[in-house]
Amino acid sequence: VELATACYEQAYTDARKKQAIARAAQPKGMEALDAVHEKIMASLEESKPIGQAEWTAGEVETIKDHYQLITTKPIIYLPNLSKRDYCRKKNKWLPKIKEWVDAHGGGTIIPVSVEFEQEHWDLSALDDGEAQQAAFREQCKADYCNGEGPPIKGTLPRIIKTGYKVLNMINYFTAGDTEVRAWTIYKGTMAPAAAGVIHTDFERGFIKAETVAFEDFKALCGGRPSMAGCKDAGKYRQEGRNYVVADGDIMLFQFNVTGAKKK
Repeated sequence: VELATACYEQAYTDARKKQAIARAAQPKGMEALDAVHEKIMASLEESKPIGQAEWTAGEVETIKDHYQLITTKPIIYLPNLSKRDYCRKKNKWLPKIKEWVDAHGGGTIIPVSVEFEQEHWDLSALDDGEAQQAAFREQCKADYCNGEGPPIKGTLPRIIKTGYKVLNMINYFTAGDTEVRAWTIYKGTMAPAAAGVIHTDFERGFIKAETVAFEDFKALCGGRPSMAGCKDAGKYRQEGRNYVVADGDIMLFQFNVTGAKKK
């Protein structure tokens, strides 16, 4: 509630500055902002996240323009368990945590153990890191699960994937002789805007994109850093500015930016 009030006061100040009017005057559009503010406060007083309330398209735009409320964001809850509880997948507080989350708007719950993840991660720095990590997981299974049950795995990959999913974000890749990079964009982004994440000139002078899905490249590259197999199989494509970039696309952008004409 205090955060909502502070954001409202700041929005009121910003609105007056943008309208460049006298201090005593009422900024244009403040009636709509007042109405949205009242709905925000009513929702928060009921302990209901803003993202779980009902909003019109116009109200959503008003909130995006004037507020920075954490409860407008999707929420992932990460209860921190001991290594023992995490490995055996049992903790007396988890049902109570789920009950509280369900009563406060819901959300994804992913149990995690910082203790387990830290020890597991530290082993990756060793020369035989993967083997050491595998032995550590097996030892945890023997210590806490009597060597029974499914394999024990870290939770970090799931946390990252879930975070991308709830935020509606994906990755595409670019590759050169010296590095491969992943670029984060919103799902549904078209090729020019995706190129603009690298540099605004890429979007401004966009011509076309050459692309192949990562899974197709993995299946057809033959273990070599070459697109020959993808091209032979017809999986390497040229796409225009209306192409919607898919998760895992490998992209090569072609663009041309000319300087402004002299007057």
